[in-house]
Amino acid sequence: MLPGDEGYDRARGVWNAAVDRRPEVIARCTGVADVLQAVAVAREHGLPVAVRGAGHSLAGLGTGEGAMLIDLSGLTGVRVDPERRTARAQPGATWGGFDHETQAFGLATPGAPYSAAGIAGTTLGGGSGWLSRAYGLTCDNLVEADVVTAEGRLLTASAASHPELFAGLRGGGGNFGVVTSFTYRLHRVGAHLLCGALYLPGERLAPTLAAVRDFMAHAPDGLTVCCEFGAPRGMPQLPAATAVRIGLCWAGRADRGREVIAPLRALPGVLADTVQTRPYPLWQRMQDEGRGPGAAVFGRSEFLSVLDGAAIDCLAEQVAALPSPDAHAQLAFLGGAVARVGAEDSAYTYRQAPYLLSAVGRWSTGPAEPQVAWVRRCWEAMRPFSSGGGCVNLMGLEGQGRVVEAYGLAKYERLVALKDRYDPGNLFRVNQNIRPSGRRDGPAGGA
Repeated sequence: MLPGDEGYDRARGVWNAAVDRRPEVIARCTGVADVLQAVAVAREHGLPVAVRGAGHSLAGLGTGEGAMLIDLSGLTGVRVDPERRTARAQPGATWGGFDHETQAFGLATPGAPYSAAGIAGTTLGGGSGWLSRAYGLTCDNLVEADVVTAEGRLLTASAASHPELFAGLRGGGGNFGVVTSFTYRLHRVGAHLLCGALYLPGERLAPTLAAVRDFMAHAPDGLTVCCEFGAPRGMPQLPAATAVRIGLCWAGRADRGREVIAPLRALPGVLADTVQTRPYPLWQRMQDEGRGPGAAVFGRSEFLSVLDGAAIDCLAEQVAALPSPDAHAQLAFLGGAVARVGAEDSAYTYRQAPYLLSAVGRWSTGPAEPQVAWVRRCWEAMRPFSSGGGCVNLMGLEGQGRVVEAYGLAKYERLVALKDRYDPGNLFRVNQNIRPSGRRDGPAGGA
């Protein structure tokens, strides 16, 4: 598909409406053969390659100015092997589609907490969600990947085959090739998962967050918690004012989970308590409201090592200045299985960071400036409490220095060596780019 063709403008669009880029050509692939041909054409004509799975990237990396866009969004198949507890999925699958298939057998793997997000970008960037403290990151549960490289080879990467490439894929983004198949390890996640949210008044943010911090310092790995600060989405019975939402998910027996979370449910000031047993796919969809396509989005993220009184007061000050009901901040509590994977076993760096902060502005009308300015102020204010960098999955186009920070200099240099081996010409650069030695290519968006 070329500029001017019917459907071109629709095909080049992505989830983030702030992104408006025009690829040179769009290859709507139906299988590996199409991917091999598209990579060959891009290499022959010197076009940078952008790859789209579900197109849910905050930075809009599922399209690229003047690029060869390899569109995999039509490849959505998922095949579950319930005996081996694995699932083989195509790169256009969303977490909603993936969970639908795996839950038919009472199985799941950690994935992004929005059903429309794609498995490909989540996995390649690391990926955390409601099962992560129990079972690790999404990339920790990847057991095999089929990859088309820049030179047009189809490789199967795993711990036993091309192990360095396999480690690089697990958190290194789309830097090393086009992944055409993902195979995941699955876990028992039954139909009656204890999950839900507690809502508290925004003016109680500081004491509430301090209490959650202290509780999570000793919480079992089976409990994953993420706090959101903003207007309470999907809760019309609550005031429209800023609220604290404590989302939680217990990966175990519900009766034991109720005992574990009892101190959270007893926090002073709870306005609403939606915690109950429900199917995992339903819980995965419950944050979809207000997250769909069609709006412009701007965000920043940062792993945090410190959440003392000064950090909490700083965050409360930023939340008090939210520019609109659609803007919000989130603080995910990490640790557990995430922290038990070796630092060199994957490209994901901040294993020991206990918290991940994200600030997001979202708008469908009106100027961008108030949203963008608030996100930047929030991020800058919280930087003194940082572990050192941000999350690849939650980055915009923030410059090469931020990409280096996301991996840390030592790991980034090792990833450069891997890039030199598999993509020395930087064909795959419409991403959070790990630049090969001696290359100074343009920005990740291909602009």
